[in-house]
Amino acid sequence: MKALVAYYSETGNTEKLARAIYDAVNVEKELIPVQDVKNMAGYDIIFCGFPVHAHSVPGKALNFIKKLPAGQKVAFFSTHGSLRGGQLPKQAFEHAIGLAAKAKVLGHFGCRGKVNQTLIDALMKKPEHAAWAEEAMTAHVHPDQHDLEDSKKFAQEMIAKIR
Repeated sequence: MKALVAYYSETGNTEKLARAIYDAVNVEKELIPVQDVKNMAGYDIIFCGFPVHAHSVPGKALNFIKKLPAGQKVAFFSTHGSLRGGQLPKQAFEHAIGLAAKAKVLGHFGCRGKVNQTLIDALMKKPEHAAWAEEAMTAHVHPDQHDLEDSKKFAQEMIAKIR
């Protein structure tokens, strides 16, 4: 069995999850940023990670997801400033699943991640975004050890689904 852990990360949050997932799967595996993936063929599963941007998938991850081969088994993971289970990360996963319509999505995992302070400061000045910015400020210690352990369990569950 062969797995690819592909990720897009700007602040290092999503990369931390990618490394935890990579460490958790006991199969032949590769860990590669999405922009460096040359070939998606030959993997039994692709773990694809991205940070949630404006309740959506950022461009580099979006382009990768659109290129997933038909029938490819994929599991998504993400980091975000919102509370776990919130509406904004759910919308991002729905977007990713829609982009991967030809692939077979096995599941998804999301956890909080520290948000760039400059972004929070800018959003605090806009009344329509101030509430989210306040919520995002509380994500400053994430992903924490608990989040990383949860991501490892997620990875093992996804591998178990294809065995």
